[in-house]
Amino acid sequence: MQSALADGILEALRIGIGFLWTAAWAIIMGLVITSLVQVYVSKERMARVLGDDDLGGLTRATVFGAASSGCSFGAVAIGKGLFKKGAHAVNVLAFMFASTNLIVELGLMILILLGWEFLVAELLGGLILIVVMALLVHLTLPESLFAEARDALNHRDYEQGITEDPTCGMEGKDEFSFVTDGGETRKFCSAGCMETYEQEIASSGGWRDELLSWGGWYKVGNQYRKEWSMLYKDVIAGFLVSGFVIVFVPQWVWNALFLQGDSLLASAENAVMGVTIAVISFVGSMGNVPFAVALWGGGISFAGVIAFVYADLITIPVLNVYRKYYGWKVMAYILSVFFVTMAFTGFLMEQLFDALGIVPNLAGGQTATEQTYFEFNYTFHLNLIAFALSGFLLYVYRRGLGAPGQYRDPVCGMRTRDDGPSITHQGETFYFCSKTCKWSFEKAPAEFHRRPEVNEGGVAQGHEHH
Repeated sequence: MQSALADGILEALRIGIGFLWTAAWAIIMGLVITSLVQVYVSKERMARVLGDDDLGGLTRATVFGAASSGCSFGAVAIGKGLFKKGAHAVNVLAFMFASTNLIVELGLMILILLGWEFLVAELLGGLILIVVMALLVHLTLPESLFAEARDALNHRDYEQGITEDPTCGMEGKDEFSFVTDGGETRKFCSAGCMETYEQEIASSGGWRDELLSWGGWYKVGNQYRKEWSMLYKDVIAGFLVSGFVIVFVPQWVWNALFLQGDSLLASAENAVMGVTIAVISFVGSMGNVPFAVALWGGGISFAGVIAFVYADLITIPVLNVYRKYYGWKVMAYILSVFFVTMAFTGFLMEQLFDALGIVPNLAGGQTATEQTYFEFNYTFHLNLIAFALSGFLLYVYRRGLGAPGQYRDPVCGMRTRDDGPSITHQGETFYFCSKTCKWSFEKAPAEFHRRPEVNEGGVAQGHEHH
């Protein structure tokens, strides 16, 4: 018995890690593209242009959302900031859905793990879902309720001194604050976002110039790190959970939960049950894609699986965030609207794909237990490239190449502030990025203190005198 359990655990880990290995390059490449978009696509006017209750506002919300990808919690936090500043409720909901579902990294992962049919259903169905959701909200929206929620939200945040991070829209914290030249205090959610802001106000030139400097790549590396910090728990949990679900959940459980057959009733029930499982699964963002693979392997219909993938914005932890931001009534309204639209769109996608004859055939492929995941194939080589790119971005960030700072380390050339290691030599004060660089300077100061500093534009500049 113990041997069988141990074998099952090892097999579950093999499948979960195998899924992760298969999709790793897609996740990394997607997050790199996302980081580039986040850094170089301006969203300063977003809240103002999302206040329009019309098709144009809905379209802009969808586009902005797709360009502002992130985890479910990040999307909800940004949505809260937009709502506070006057964005219409339907546009906030559209923005949140697009930023978690119509994004590059998710699309690549769906393509690799589930197939092109699911990718088309995710993209086309996502657009249809936003339209259906908008129509439903226009028919049922309790305007007074949302107006009261906005007033209460603004009042509470004002009383508590809560401000939004100007770089990402999430809640700013006192320990990460920055005073502008005009005397205005800006609060940030993390040191990374504060660095991004400092870098932004210090930078000059367009995105092409930026990407030819270390400063530009530092910003991308910083954003890439932030994207991973928001997503890695969901991603790892989703892959590991999927392996254990595939190995340990018996087929009779799926048969009991999901109606079998090709009837409209079975399709509708599968879609509703798919969203229901998403709500209670606690797996959000990209982590629900490998979980969807487990559902698909259990014989769940196309409608149920795609509806499950849509539903990462109404898991129980995310619903609790809605409750804290807006109250029980608004949380219940958002849950109702999203649940209905996600289940309906999943059902609609299956009927459309069935009419076109492109519903994928599960029986034709290998099961998760039959697959060999670690081979010297295109996945191996793409992962090598992706890991190298990831390592480069994290190296640039860790080393602080081009990072915002008033001074430049005379040993390694990195920018640094005046709160790190420093030494005064021959009347000049030098600042260092680390104790290692300080020790190197102390051993041979003559080698470094006359070396000209070079700024981003190639112009030599002197050390600071004190």
